[in-house]
Amino acid sequence: MSNNDKKVQILDFEKPLYDAENKIEEFKKMSSETKINYDDQIKKLEEQTKVYKKELYEKLEPYQKLQIARHPQRPNFMDYVQFMCEEFIELHGDRHGCDDKAIAGGIARIEGHNVMLIGTMKGKSTKENLECNFGMPQPQGYRKALRLFEHANRFDLPIITLVDTMGAYPGMLAEEAGQGEAIAVNLKEMAKLSVPTIAVITGEGCSGGALGLAVSNKVMILEHAYYTVISPEGCASILWKDASMARVATDALKITGEDLLKFGIVDEVIKEPTGGAHYDAKQMADNLKEALLKALDEFKSMDEEQIREQRYSKFRSMGVFLQ
Repeated sequence: MSNNDKKVQILDFEKPLYDAENKIEEFKKMSSETKINYDDQIKKLEEQTKVYKKELYEKLEPYQKLQIARHPQRPNFMDYVQFMCEEFIELHGDRHGCDDKAIAGGIARIEGHNVMLIGTMKGKSTKENLECNFGMPQPQGYRKALRLFEHANRFDLPIITLVDTMGAYPGMLAEEAGQGEAIAVNLKEMAKLSVPTIAVITGEGCSGGALGLAVSNKVMILEHAYYTVISPEGCASILWKDASMARVATDALKITGEDLLKFGIVDEVIKEPTGGAHYDAKQMADNLKEALLKALDEFKSMDEEQIREQRYSKFRSMGVFLQ
């Protein structure tokens, strides 16, 4: 979705920027109505606004990035499918009688590359979000993803996962259906896959709900996305017994792309359009496709054993230790 297609919902920290842009529009309208030349004032305001906009998005605080990652108009899985794939055949069901709409996937062709493309799914409206449980998969969703992993492995298809979830669904029914077991099996089986696996955190990447799709040879993250063992609100509730301390928790958790790259948790940060992916979904998809094609080429010369060993070594080497 482009900013031109639909009015973008403004975040609190962006309001001064939009006040300035509205002021420019007022000057243009006044100039048109009164026939008075305000070109000098307009040009000066536009230059100041451009500088402010650049500085604003280049110096975002972690909590501001968190807000962008959660933006309700951020592109979802099917948006990326639409913009990146020449073909996409969706595959449904976990073969145990369920089809969790919080996880979607199928065989895709991206610039001539045949891949298995799987991702968490969020809706664009309340109705759609209810259908896909606000992007929170249940056990049948992870079993569906596992079926697609195994299918890809059988037919030698590289696997790409796009992750945007606040976590696996924490309800009692999900626990009774084996939520923890379903995620654990995915972790184990992903580690053993003989085809290249690439995971991209496109928005929220919380807890085991995200990791259940991200045990991959290469893990990438969008510029304003985040990846964490627990949500900042959950962390604040545990440490300070106060969810309103989420801003402090966000800083402490080191969950943004810059920090994750430094700690070796992710391998690459993918640039977003100015303001975030929701301002230009097409441009974001182009940036993502370029990074994915480059990543696929990296594994072309590897055999099955090398692919598994590279994945194993990657996760075994994570961590920073102080003596």
